[in-house]
Amino acid sequence: VEGELAPGGLDLLRHGLSLDNVKLQRAQVSWLSDQQLRFVMIDVKKGLIRRMCALVGLQATDLKRVRIGSVSLGRLPPGQWRYLREDERF
Repeated sequence: VEGELAPGGLDLLRHGLSLDNVKLQRAQVSWLSDQQLRFVMIDVKKGLIRRMCALVGLQATDLKRVRIGSVSLGRLPPGQWRYLREDERF
């Protein structure tokens, strides 16, 4: 992310934002580094994380999904897919 986080911005990302007069779901948000945030959310619509960041003064420059449910994407290249293993479930 780029930009300067608004005062109380992290708490707002976690459980206080509204978009288009609709209260957003709670999210687990934490800093991974000075430029990286980690979001844990359920049922994320396209563009939601970028819009949430913009509301608190940040610009999301890149997003990377690392897991879907309990299924880790590991080193799966963008645009690729794989079969689930026997022990994996959504």
